[in-house]
Parts: sequence; structure tokens; C-alpha cells
Amino acid sequence: MYKLIILDLDGTLLHTDKSISPYTLHILEKCKARGILIGIATARGETNAKNFISRVNPDIIISSGGALISCRGKFVYAAAFSPEETKRIIDTVGILTNGQSEITVDTRTGHYWNYKTDPHEIYPDWGEVIYTDYKDFHGEALKICVETTDRKTAEKIAESIGDCDFARFSDGDWYKFTKASATKANALRKVSGMLHLTPDEIISFGDDYADMEMLQICGRGVAMGNAIEEVKQAADAITDSNDNDGAAKYLEKYILEKNELPI
Repeated sequence: MYKLIILDLDGTLLHTDKSISPYTLHILEKCKARGILIGIATARGETNAKNFISRVNPDIIISSGGALISCRGKFVYAAAFSPEETKRIIDTVGILTNGQSEITVDTRTGHYWNYKTDPHEIYPDWGEVIYTDYKDFHGEALKICVETTDRKTAEKIAESIGDCDFARFSDGDWYKFTKASATKANALRKVSGMLHLTPDEIISFGDDYADMEMLQICGRGVAMGNAIEEVKQAADAITDSNDNDGAAKYLEKYILEKNELPI
């Protein structure tokens, strides 16, 4: 029935300590042996995400919140802010926050950050981060994240260029900004078109705001037990938490064993 499994990364496939259990890896391998494709859909940049999913070896990676898609190791889609749009967003953040907010920028080749504390001191396995104060930053941005809790500030940042989608992360004081077309759901629509799949042939798992539409457009959208309430309400089903291998448990029970889903 299902030909593609799409998994969010943080809060879904990854445990809180950013690991993937041997059990989950085993279940995903069994799904692959059935001919089911495995995809990752994450807000992380692709280079950063690969630090955590090398053993999964997914067929599809939707990264930077939907701004970049690779299929079997080849880039097939990208939606980026132009260098001028990127500079305008960074300048607007500086004005609105008096230069106090941290900003991260994903490009195809790097992850830039004006961090106050080296992220590797908190997350040793974070991956490569390039420090910058953005004064001489020039280039396209697939995704920009801004440290703020204020939705009105986020709205003003998005309005500074138009054609911009934004969403808050539930697990931190940050908003992400991408091109309006660069959402996980739109990326999944493109993937399904390229692979000639119908929504009924896709099952997806997620836990946060950016996952909601993705879960809704699939044949089956599954919220993690640790998901925010809005995601649980949008999903077709709820499984165990990420730390208890909820996605793998659901796949084993309903895809590998019963080959049927609960009503």
C-alpha cells in the first residue's frame, strides 16, 4: 500500500540525544527490503542532517524546511532567497532586534551563525558551523532562522521581502524563514510528482508546526507522542514518543506485520 515513508528528524526519528536506535534502523531496513522508499524531511540543512542519518541512507532528503530536495544523492529542487533578499532580511532583523538576535543561514555549502556561545559546546555532534557577523555576508540563503519569540517581529521580517513563509519552532525561541513555496508539504508534493506517487501511497511522521500540512496531505499522517497538540489534532494517528521509537513501532505494527492501518 505505502511506497514512501517520510520522517521528520528532530523530535521524530532522532531521540532527544540525537541518536537513532538499532531497533529503528532495523525496522527501516525491513521496510526498504519490502521496496518502500525512505525519505527525511527536516528543517536542518542537508549537510548538517547527514551527520545524523548516514546509517539510514535515505532515498530522499527534504532539507532546510523544504527549500532543498535531493533524490538518490542528486539535487532536484531548490528555492532560495536571492543575495539581495538575504541581506534585506538580515538587515531587518538587526533593526527590529537592535542587533541582539542570533541568526543562522543555510546555503547549499554551509551553515552560518553569529552565535554567542559555540554550539559545539552544547551539541558536540552538531556538525560544521561557520561563524560570521554577517557584515560581509553575500550569497543565496535556502533558510534563515532568527532568535525571537515575538510573532509580530517575525511577521515584519517576512514582510520585508514578501514571498516568504515563516514558522516558529516549538522547542526554542526561534522562527524559520524560507521562500513561500519552500515548505515540507510543497517539497513532498514535488517528490510525489517526480516519483509518480499518489498521496495515498505516502505515510509521514512529525511533531512540530512545520510538519502539520505534510501530515495532512499524505495518505496517513502520524504524530509522535511528544508532538505539540496542534500536530496531534492534525494527524490521522498518534504513536509513541521519539525517545520510545514511536515511528518504528508504528511501522512495524501496521506496515510490516498487519499490513493494514487502524480506522
